[in-house]
Amino acid sequence: EGYSRIAGSEGSCCGCGCGGGGGGGAPQDLTRSLGYSGAALSALPEGTDMGLSCGNPLAIAELSPGEILLDLGSGGGLDVFIAGPLVGEKGRAIGIDMTPEMIGKARRGAVGYRERTGLDNIEFRLGEIEHLPVADAAVDVVVSNCVLNLSPRKDQVWREIFRVLRPGGRVAVSDLALLKPLPAAVAADVEALIGCVAGAVPVADTEQMALAAGLVDLVLIPKSGYIESMTEWRDPLYDRIVAALPPGDTPADYITSLEVRARKP
Repeated sequence: EGYSRIAGSEGSCCGCGCGGGGGGGAPQDLTRSLGYSGAALSALPEGTDMGLSCGNPLAIAELSPGEILLDLGSGGGLDVFIAGPLVGEKGRAIGIDMTPEMIGKARRGAVGYRERTGLDNIEFRLGEIEHLPVADAAVDVVVSNCVLNLSPRKDQVWREIFRVLRPGGRVAVSDLALLKPLPAAVAADVEALIGCVAGAVPVADTEQMALAAGLVDLVLIPKSGYIESMTEWRDPLYDRIVAALPPGDTPADYITSLEVRARKP
């Protein structure tokens, strides 16, 4: 329900990094701060960038023409629309989202994408990331941007990632993770769950789940800058989190943006 509301909003929401900071910044301010180029963002269909990113998985995906990319929790299609020209007419970019309103928004944007690029190489499928509507060994790259934390069955998501990857396929994920347990008030806050914080798990848990699924060459890089920016920008959710922390603590003491890279043998 929370993400259905976000899909129908114009940048006013309670999702991950909502609104690019509650101090009046636009969603694009946040997205640019994560390394997305202004040219790529300006070419997006209107309303695609809702400020829901916490990293830039495409920056580490190393896409090549002809590859098939799968985006878990694709939302309005931000990463799919940017990836489409990178994989080219012989490649494909597929977005999966469980929220019908998000899928509808992305599919409407796809009309403009095809007109602008002349490419017919993207699609959006309704489905759950714990049960991906994708065949075994069908994709070269799996990306996800601040979504895995939302799943109540993260171990199952990692098994699904392994299943759909071709041998030698790779993973490029940006997500939020915990450096230490959240205070009980934050962990129980529904808005903090929608905002990608309350559902986050320790970095070590992510490592264990990815390895247990069968992935290799795992690299996990915590990046504190995102959390510090959200706090400095006075994002409403992060103001709530600060109010619930012990005196002297900051959200960055508990939460980090996590870059995850891995490969299927």
